[in-house]
Amino acid sequence: MQWTVAGLGNPGKEYIGTRHNVGREFLEALARKLPPKTKIVLPDTYMNNSGRAFDKLVTSKKAAERLVVLHDDLDLPLGSVKISFGSGSGGHKGVESIQQALKTKDFVRIRIGISPRAPSGRTKKPDSTKVNDFVLGKFSTPEVEKLKKARKTVAEALEILLADPSSAGQAARAHAMTAINSKR
Repeated sequence: MQWTVAGLGNPGKEYIGTRHNVGREFLEALARKLPPKTKIVLPDTYMNNSGRAFDKLVTSKKAAERLVVLHDDLDLPLGSVKISFGSGSGGHKGVESIQQALKTKDFVRIRIGISPRAPSGRTKKPDSTKVNDFVLGKFSTPEVEKLKKARKTVAEALEILLADPSSAGQAARAHAMTAINSKR
């Protein structure tokens, strides 16, 4: 069974370079390096309706387990990457939409951090009233530079995941989560 890899973001030129589009833009940059049978999905829906792109594409629990979704994450500092499987949406509306459409949480998420760090080193998320402006804001030049390392980490994660030909990909998920989630 093949893997499906999706990059979440908003369609349209005005969203290019925004924090909310980091998953989509990473996948666009890495797509040529993925194995030939990998199904690449760049939803043409807005972020909060991402699930519409998957309800007819991913039609079984087994297929959902071989879905990888790249997306931005406010809970992670800029440039960090974490992999999760079977977890909640963390408040991400695009992920919530996919979970509702598929009726499962059992898919791989590659979460790409977009929040700045406070002087203490902790993640400094925007005030809840400013989240939309923040995620729809464009990355600064220094932030884009910091994301280059994250893109390499995402490429490594995809290489590990997509190398597993087994039907469920359990070994690949475990290996990728161990390798990527332990990075600093």
